[in-house]
Amino acid sequence: MSTTLQSAPALGTHPAGGSLPSRAQTREQLSTATYDLLVIGGGILGISTAWHASQSGLRVALVDGGDFAGATSSASSKLLHGGLRYLQTGAVKLVAENHFERRAVSRQVAPHLANPLTFYLPVYKGGPHGATKLGAGVFAYSALSAFGDGVGHVISPAKARRAVPELRTDNLRAVAVYGDDQMNDARMALMTVRAAVDSGATVLNHAEVTGLRFTGGRVTGAELKDALDGSEFKVDARLVLNATGPWVDRLRTMEDAASEPSIRLSKGAHLVLRRTAPWNAALATPIDKYRITFALPWEDMLVLGTTDEEYVGDPADVAVNEKDIHQILDEASLSVRDQQLSRDLITYSYAGLRVLPGGPGDTSTAKRETVVTEGSGGMLSVAGGKWTTFRHIGRMVVNKLAQLPGHPLSENMEPISDLPKKPPLPGLANPHAVAHRLMIDGGGTGPSMAPDTAHHLATHYGTLAFDIARLANEHAELGERIHPDAPEIWAQVVYARDREWAETADDVLRRRTTLTIRGLATDEIRARVEAILAKRD
Repeated sequence: MSTTLQSAPALGTHPAGGSLPSRAQTREQLSTATYDLLVIGGGILGISTAWHASQSGLRVALVDGGDFAGATSSASSKLLHGGLRYLQTGAVKLVAENHFERRAVSRQVAPHLANPLTFYLPVYKGGPHGATKLGAGVFAYSALSAFGDGVGHVISPAKARRAVPELRTDNLRAVAVYGDDQMNDARMALMTVRAAVDSGATVLNHAEVTGLRFTGGRVTGAELKDALDGSEFKVDARLVLNATGPWVDRLRTMEDAASEPSIRLSKGAHLVLRRTAPWNAALATPIDKYRITFALPWEDMLVLGTTDEEYVGDPADVAVNEKDIHQILDEASLSVRDQQLSRDLITYSYAGLRVLPGGPGDTSTAKRETVVTEGSGGMLSVAGGKWTTFRHIGRMVVNKLAQLPGHPLSENMEPISDLPKKPPLPGLANPHAVAHRLMIDGGGTGPSMAPDTAHHLATHYGTLAFDIARLANEHAELGERIHPDAPEIWAQVVYARDREWAETADDVLRRRTTLTIRGLATDEIRARVEAILAKRD
């Protein structure tokens, strides 16, 4: 192991100005201040709320028992989409609203973190839908997006096969075509954390809530334990928001032991495979009247899924089992050739939990709506929703905060309607321009970068990639690839440690990068990452 690499110095400043405080300093800050809003839960729903609340002028704290986006928010299908299947239920307004948010994120808010993706909807003989119906459906879908991704249409099997060589063409009648967008969910969530901090929020991951604090019967904060060193501390706040996703009812029982369950959970499992051929489009294959299974080119890999079945048990125990693997591969085989579905190609599997409103009925047809409730101690709990509308959900929750009886926060708040409608996430830039700069002169900091590394940095960091390039130029060993088959470089590990709140090897290898997902996080690499993390100043 390189001694120089192990002892790579901590970075001096945060891109937005000032160095990131240490965990001890953050705990001290959280313990000594009184916040307007304490958000418990660092999934995208809590992160977005913290971002918008901070923009509104509130003093906000955000804590999570694990890593930011460490559970369901980094276990999605990686899509920003309008929700084609919602047209089947007549939810035209919902699809139009989803498209609006999708376009806002991918065009104005985070074009450096999202990219357009063409989808093929194969129509097979004996399938649940005919070509005429699906052709009309994708046309209507694209119309609700104001044709911003082209006009939904139908193509021949031969033309589709040229774009997706692994498409199964037996009994294939036609292929309907539409457009949506794709993202790296963990990176999108992390950039939103950065936006919240840039707006004034104080954040801490790996901080477990051990109890709630009460004043006169009202919830006014939380008792916490640092999961890394066992330190205990507290946070006081005028209002507490429970945004813990699958754990929302667990926190509600801390407020009121007699509280009834408010949600149910649906498990969504995915498989990640190495590709055997180029994929220039994704497949969205109808399983039945309501369900679709996806085959998605992502991060030079192929993501298959997802399942949708009720989950009962500890959310921390959710995992992909043999039944899930069999179901995903079986459903994928309807439209994907067998050679792409070999188990030997699987590099990773993951499962997340959708939070659905309580009630009867099949989870696959349940509404993906956001529910906000107030407990007996005044704690607000928010659950549900979907990734595509994360900005809308954050604004909606902040609006509810302003309208609470007694207006406990309104005197400190700027109305959300007065704020910028589409504020960008950090690093906003045209990723092609950033990649070009990196390939020409390392972003003005030194030698040119390899094209794959330049493209990777541009599409995961935007202009913040220049900070990573500067690190690699100042310390040559940090410009080396982490794995010979991947574009990531060691400077990203140091950057994750010093500017992105990475505390564990999994934080770096699973969420700040995708090395674990791609099956490249070897024991040696993990050990070197842990050594770098241990050198934190």
